[in-house]
Amino acid sequence: MYVLSPFCFVLTFGLISTSHLEFMTFGTNGGTNCAVCTVVLGLAEQLSVIHNETVVKGLERICYFLPDPYQAACKDFTDFIAADIIKVFSRDDTVDTACHKLSFCFTEPYSEMCHIFPIRPKQRLQLETMQRHRPHRIGANICDIPGIKRICTWINDIFSKHDPAIDLDGDFHSVYQTLRGTSWRGKDCDDERKAFHPGAKPINGDKSVDSNCNGIYGVNPATGRDYEEELCGTSQPRGVAVLGDSIGAHFHLPREWFNATEMSLKVFEPLPFILENELDWPEFSSTTAFMNNTEKFHDVLHGPIDSMYMRMFDRNHCNHRDYQNIAVNGARASSMADTIQFSLKRNVTDDQPMIVFYALVGNDVCNGHHDTFNHMTTAEEMKNKSISTLNFLTKVLPKGSHVFFVGLADGAVLYKALSDRVHPIGSLRNDVTYSNFYDYFNCLEISPCLGWMNTNATIRDLTTKRAMELSEALKEVVTSHQSSFSNFKLYYVENPIDQVLNEWTKQGGEAWELLEPVDGFHSNQHGQALTAKAVWENLEKLYPDVLGPVNPNNSKIKSLFGNQGGYL
Repeated sequence: MYVLSPFCFVLTFGLISTSHLEFMTFGTNGGTNCAVCTVVLGLAEQLSVIHNETVVKGLERICYFLPDPYQAACKDFTDFIAADIIKVFSRDDTVDTACHKLSFCFTEPYSEMCHIFPIRPKQRLQLETMQRHRPHRIGANICDIPGIKRICTWINDIFSKHDPAIDLDGDFHSVYQTLRGTSWRGKDCDDERKAFHPGAKPINGDKSVDSNCNGIYGVNPATGRDYEEELCGTSQPRGVAVLGDSIGAHFHLPREWFNATEMSLKVFEPLPFILENELDWPEFSSTTAFMNNTEKFHDVLHGPIDSMYMRMFDRNHCNHRDYQNIAVNGARASSMADTIQFSLKRNVTDDQPMIVFYALVGNDVCNGHHDTFNHMTTAEEMKNKSISTLNFLTKVLPKGSHVFFVGLADGAVLYKALSDRVHPIGSLRNDVTYSNFYDYFNCLEISPCLGWMNTNATIRDLTTKRAMELSEALKEVVTSHQSSFSNFKLYYVENPIDQVLNEWTKQGGEAWELLEPVDGFHSNQHGQALTAKAVWENLEKLYPDVLGPVNPNNSKIKSLFGNQGGYL
């Protein structure tokens, strides 16, 4: 339980800002508190059915699944709330009605009752009667409960920082994998010297030490030339980065965590690692993936691995470790320009050029509030904020760099692909569809994207209309500022999601197979890999110079330097 509140936190926020501890009181009718209660008790109740035990025992079973040190906090919570669960969870209750009785959920005046599981008329009448006797109830805050409070503070701290937590020399590169470390950007080969980092131009030819962390250094005894100059000097090395949102960061909640029929000790083993990476998987994303899906993650991450970085490395081994994933859950044009972009590390004179993807796929039209259209970014705001980011990039990107503005996605595909399918949390009884899931989160006003994750077709269409307007705004910026920046060339490319889905369905696949099953919003691992393939092939066809030449010395580099120091 110590960790189940973050589940719902990211599940409900998805692409929404996570920079304040108040996330657990967001929404209406109980908001995120209600959602956490419903998800956790829902899983506990289903486990109790599967194992023929009480709901409290089901909750204790969840605690058992969690790795240390989370078990102790989970048990603290279970001990604290067990008596209340026994008292309110009668045979006639559903999880929704129980969470109302526990005061995590309530119904605001003139609001409808929010529920995700089917509810019978008798139960609804009972709750409406109870509500009339406490019309001003504000609900319980789950972050105040023993076993939960300290994790809320900890999660807030992790999710609100976008720079490496462990970085001794201040070069924005780390030797630690999570907490915005090497999962997100190339590993530092010397964390005590700021000039030594991935993407740097070699210092003194890297005759005796590797200053740019690509694993290539020393002098060829046969020729007397530095290996860096001999193998990389004319290869035009360059890095790759993404300034993006949760899709760029590769947000992924394992299905197995939300399906009572699949929960086990095994699927929760990587939980600490996943939390320290903000429930994102940049090391497997379409832009910066570099890992193979080893034993560590294969139980909770399914699909092939491919990325722009991997293809850049295959093209030129001198690009080793030169990747930066500057993507944040909830990022939109304003937050990118105001804070997030400053986490990109590059030096105009001392570093190699870089290919940067500005890919804010949906948050500028997404939020969970009912007056969603007033909270959407306007075309004028999109122009101003994206230009602000370009002005920052011209100060940090070396000459010869390239910047791609990526258009917004058309999220209307989500409802079309998923609406009638069963959500993982309803897998036991097949009683929760994605339509139910969308309606529930919209009722609580905590939807990651009310505009597209909505059963109302008019709202979905209007959201797509605004997204297309913002894409046009980005196009206009590219057209009007094509020659404004001397350090980089500027391009606009359409969001590849339609291309990926069309190619997939032509091969006999279905759109839902490329979407995350838990949040019903993001592209899954298979979708991420296909996106990388599509983007790469488009660049090869339209802008081959951007990628640089194939390095004829790749096999020699491999022969001399093996895995070039690896990644971790």
